[in-house]
Amino acid sequence: MTAEAPASQSHASEPPIEIIAFYLGEQQFCVRTTSIREIRGYAKSTPLPHAPPEVMGMMNLRGAVIPVINTARKLGLGRSEPTERSAIVVAELGGAIFGLMVDRVSDILSVATEVIQPVPEMNSGFDKSFVEGIIPQQGEMICFLNLERMFSETNKAEFF
Repeated sequence: MTAEAPASQSHASEPPIEIIAFYLGEQQFCVRTTSIREIRGYAKSTPLPHAPPEVMGMMNLRGAVIPVINTARKLGLGRSEPTERSAIVVAELGGAIFGLMVDRVSDILSVATEVIQPVPEMNSGFDKSFVEGIIPQQGEMICFLNLERMFSETNKAEFF
């Protein structure tokens, strides 16, 4: 599936961006596939004492122990409880490997950069630092997350 730019903008020179889309509750989010190593079915993680609230615990990934993050909690959407449709999206940033628990993976898309809309300005203290943009897609809005900002060097120290 591909999100296309309007015909007047289809001559853009930038290559499309590959994304993986997933749901947290009823809202769809996505991240670039360049940071994603694999997608796994949900498996219970082992809790860690005194871990940050968004860290669900640790899991064994082929002999490597990695943290599993409750993505909804990390985004301030409240804690999401895993179901049979939940998945772990395994990501790697700067050599750090971690899992993102999502409610369900929906698609892998190729998106023209022209269709990515900026996040609207809001005066209510809304922190848009984790959001790269909004992608209108088949009547829905996909919130395009920036993993590098979500797990910057400052807050990576909390997890890794």
